[in-house]
Amino acid sequence: MNSTKLTGKLPGSDAILVPEDLRNWSFPGSCLAVLGHPIGHSISPQIHNAALGEMSRHNVDFRDWRYFRFDVSSGQLKECLAMFSKLGFRGLNLTIPHKVEALEALDWIDSEAAEIGAVNTLVFRENGRCEGYNTDGQGLERALKENFGFPLRGGKIILLGAGGAARAAATRFLREGCSELWIGNRSSERMESLIKALAPNKEQKVQSFLLDNVPPNLLLSFGPSTLVVNATSLGLAREDDSPFDFSQFPEGGMAYDMIYNPAETTFLRNARTNGLQVSNGLSMLVHQAARSLRIWTGSEVPVEPMFAAAKEVLEERVNTA
Repeated sequence: MNSTKLTGKLPGSDAILVPEDLRNWSFPGSCLAVLGHPIGHSISPQIHNAALGEMSRHNVDFRDWRYFRFDVSSGQLKECLAMFSKLGFRGLNLTIPHKVEALEALDWIDSEAAEIGAVNTLVFRENGRCEGYNTDGQGLERALKENFGFPLRGGKIILLGAGGAARAAATRFLREGCSELWIGNRSSERMESLIKALAPNKEQKVQSFLLDNVPPNLLLSFGPSTLVVNATSLGLAREDDSPFDFSQFPEGGMAYDMIYNPAETTFLRNARTNGLQVSNGLSMLVHQAARSLRIWTGSEVPVEPMFAAAKEVLEERVNTA
């Protein structure tokens, strides 16, 4: 793998870089980065560099690995990917708006990413080959097991939302053999589009409903073994209502919100008040990141320093808001 020469001051984990910074890029080690627009909210550099720091204590090969973040607009992606590859970057994470757009630039795509129709992890090989993966579903699965001991195989799941995050979750749930999957959304059109996209995987029972019209049979089937996952954007603003009302359900069950900031959304407060186990999306964020790092390094990745770094930066943002 080619590498660049170090000149000037190394950007810190909180630096927001732009494509123009690549023209004079110089770093002698192994580079990784996350691309998005906007990207200021991303804490990926902090959590990845925390893991790499711990890994370097046990393996000197990781002492020259660094992870950065770049603000790259949609129209800049294709040109930038070529520049990252030429500069010897090991790989990239992608967030909005690049997860779908990048598909046309890949030489190979993992089967799960192909089913999801989006990638969040790219790997540059020495021969210039660019490979794409999606670690979101695996990160969510690991988070659910860690937080609730919830096995996807045979599980009964209610999934809220029909966007990219929901598709990644639904794909993983079906691939791992959930027994029943209910998908609820505000828009019937977008929900039907998701159901159609999932059709090749639909060996299990998949049903849909509108969030403002929850069917009685769904209410009756809810119980202590049911998982409710919020993959909508409701909750990003503290004043947002919950996309789901738990007041009609008996105690029991589990509620997972993919949102991690704020730490407790109205959805989670509603669920907790009605006796459900709850968890926010920080665990998914960390585990999908750890999976990406495992793909790039080929080594086991410690998640404890990643959680610690994530909590530290999120606490700092709350205190300075």
